[in-house]
Order: sequence, then structure tokens, then C-alpha cells
Amino acid sequence: MREIYLDNSATTKVCRQAVDKMVEIMTEKYGNPSSLHSKGHEAEKELEETRQIIADFLSVEKEEIYFTSGGTEGNNTAVFGAVGALKRRGKRIITSSAEHSSVIESMQKLEKDGYEVIYLTPDESGKISLESISNAVTKDTVLVSIMAVNNETGSINPVEKIKKIIEKANSPALLHADAVQAFGKIPLKPKKWGIDILTASSHKIHGPKGAGILYLRKGARIIPLHYGGEQEKKLRPGTEPLPNICGMGEAVRNLPDISEEMIFMRELNGYCRKKLSEIENVHINSDEDCLPYIINFSVNGIKSETMLHYMAQNNIYISSGSACAKGKKSHVLKALGLSDDLADSALRVSFSRYNTKDDIDELVRAVINANNTLARRK
Repeated sequence: MREIYLDNSATTKVCRQAVDKMVEIMTEKYGNPSSLHSKGHEAEKELEETRQIIADFLSVEKEEIYFTSGGTEGNNTAVFGAVGALKRRGKRIITSSAEHSSVIESMQKLEKDGYEVIYLTPDESGKISLESISNAVTKDTVLVSIMAVNNETGSINPVEKIKKIIEKANSPALLHADAVQAFGKIPLKPKKWGIDILTASSHKIHGPKGAGILYLRKGARIIPLHYGGEQEKKLRPGTEPLPNICGMGEAVRNLPDISEEMIFMRELNGYCRKKLSEIENVHINSDEDCLPYIINFSVNGIKSETMLHYMAQNNIYISSGSACAKGKKSHVLKALGLSDDLADSALRVSFSRYNTKDDIDELVRAVINANNTLARRK
């Protein structure tokens, strides 16, 4: 039975170019980038070449790119680092109720520490409106953290327009954009848009797990979360996981043209959306203008967990939401105002460049069979 992998927002298959690069680093250029001998210099050269690849991809300066272990560490560093640097300027933070758990739980910790956190509610399409951000930002706001693309529904937020709102309010706030689901899929221009901190992760773009990036605008300052080394200009000390970092760089180097890939993804998404909408009891939760890499839908009456097991038995791999939630009820779908029935039966399909219409046909056949045979929730 052919494997059909449709859970690419959770993680992706590592591309061959990244694997080959990682093997090269592990077996040939294995020195510590901080070592002063020739093997160390060789490794450092690879590290800096990868930094340049990422910087060029984002149209920023090489010195503005820092390596992390992934999205969660990057988001934690952004949130705690920003408020730590601006703690004398205010204690108000703006975010949304639909952020990734690495941001939400960081905010909850800051609330316990005495910060005022404003959780903006998405509109009917799943987006955070500029009006709601404008109404929330004040002179004592020190951080605005809004994700570029929602990881469960694919909703695209207008992060490119938020900095003007912050400036209009005469706020010292740093702007953080969690771009984990956006990086490599939509054009990102953090410098042009006034984004101070942007985070992304390797394993969402066919790179290895254990590597990510944090863009920090030159002139912006955040405090580190860790101490004990000179690496990454002390913002993220510790020996760099060079094979993972270089694997990520190779994955970025081999990303397809974003505009051409978007055409393909819209075609794939439209085909999937049409087929699913023809099935009885199926409700599509993702708005039509969401990122086409993601479709969130519910098979009303059948719990997500039941459907996931059924799909896996048929060698089809999808998810019920964020992999980090590990099966817990989705705070994102709750924030969108979905009924309990729809939220309890929600499923996420997420595409990559390796998927085809044949994959969707198999998915649809399995959904139809499950809809006709599985016991419905009473």
C-alpha cells in the first residue's frame, strides 16, 4: 500500500540535497566552528555560508541572522528577550488567541510575572484585523507578537502592515512575527516591513529537525535566554549543530520559486477543497484565501482521533491540528468560534511539493469510506 503523507505542517521529508550536505558535514567538515585550527576554520566557513544563504533569501544582512534549534526556541527567545530588553518601558503585550503554543505559553508565564497580555480574537476568516491591533497598541506596549500564517488553518495575517500601527501609537514595542509556516511559502520581507524579530524552522521546508533561524533587525535589542559561550554573538550560546544548520541551508537553497509553487499549491488546494465539499457531513474550516498549503476540515460526528487512526490504517497521514498539542483540544479552533462538534472532529491536511492529485483522490476515498462506516459520536 502506497504511503500518502499529508502532514507537512507538522514536519516534512528531508530533501536529498540536505541529507547529502549533512553527511558531508558529519564525515568531512566535522570540526567545531569555534576551534582555531584549520578544521575549525573549515566548519566556520560552512556556518557563515549558510548564514548568508538565509540572509539572501530574506533580503537582510548576514549579521541579522541567528541560528536556533527551531521555532519553539526562536519564539521563546523573541518573546522573553524582547520584554526583558524593554521592561522599563512598559508591561503591555499584544498577541492573538490563535498563536502557536510556544507563544501562548510564554505569554501565560509573563502574565504570572505581572505583564498585561492582550489576546486579540481572529475574525471570521481566521485573521487578526489591523483595526483590532490598532485599538490595542498603546504607548506602554513593549511587544506585538502576531504569526504570519496560522499553523492549523493557514490564515494569513497582515504582518507587513503592523509596524506602522506601532509607530503611529508612539510605542516602543518590538514586532515579532512567527513565520514558521510562512517561510519558504510566501514572500517575506522583514526589513522592508519593519519586522524586528522573525522566527522560522528548518523541518517545515524539507530540512532537518533541530535547526531554525531568528532574524533580529540591526539596532533592535533582546536579552539572551542562555549563557555560557560566544556563539551567535552570545544571543544563543553553545556549540552550533552544524550538520543541521547546513542541512537547513541546503533545503533553503533548493526551495522552488515561491510564485511558481504557489500556482501549483492553489491548484492542489482547490482540487482538494472541491472534492471534500462534495462529501456529506464535511465542513471546511479554512477560509478560501488561507495559505493553500493547508486545509482544515471536519467530518461532523466523527472524532478527530477516530478518523486519524482510520487514516493511518490506510497509510494516509494527516493531523488533528498542531503536532505540539499532542491531541489536546485546539485553542486555535476555539478562538475561531467553531462549535464543539466541529472542533472535536477537525482534521488538518497540509501539502508539500511532493504531493499530487492522486494523493488527494486517495484521501477523499478514505474520508468517504470512513464517513459511511465509522460509528458517529452520540
